[in-house]
Amino acid sequence: MEAFESTPAVRARMSRQKSKDTRIEVALRRALHAAGLRYRVHRRPVKGVRREADIVFGPARVAVFVDGCFWHGCPEHATWPRRNAEFWRAKIEGNRARDHDTDARLAEFGWLSVRVWEHEAADEAAERVRLTVLSRRRDMAAKAQAKRLV
Repeated sequence: MEAFESTPAVRARMSRQKSKDTRIEVALRRALHAAGLRYRVHRRPVKGVRREADIVFGPARVAVFVDGCFWHGCPEHATWPRRNAEFWRAKIEGNRARDHDTDARLAEFGWLSVRVWEHEAADEAAERVRLTVLSRRRDMAAKAQAKRLV
């Protein structure tokens, strides 16, 4: 990707964008904790796969990614800048491709990726994640029980 021209104000604004512990991410973690779920934050679910999830439920093999609407090209809220349009389109499309690749790589190792958009209500997203984690736990327990019976 080529470098692009930018104003000092734009550079300063972009450098202040948080990549960890964003408002929605913290609210989601609080809601999940209040629901009785325990997790790890900012971890690589699979060793050797250089992808870090925002929230990881190890035993259930669920990796949660909180995606920003701008940076990940939200279908509802994405905006395409007019300035340096080619650079930003390539950047955002590259992020989308990496997200898809991450989901596929984790699936190869038996993990399920859950994507949460920054515009989602934290309590609704937490409920979706909670149900997913509980379902995965039940499925894994059933598989383990079946193996013991064989």
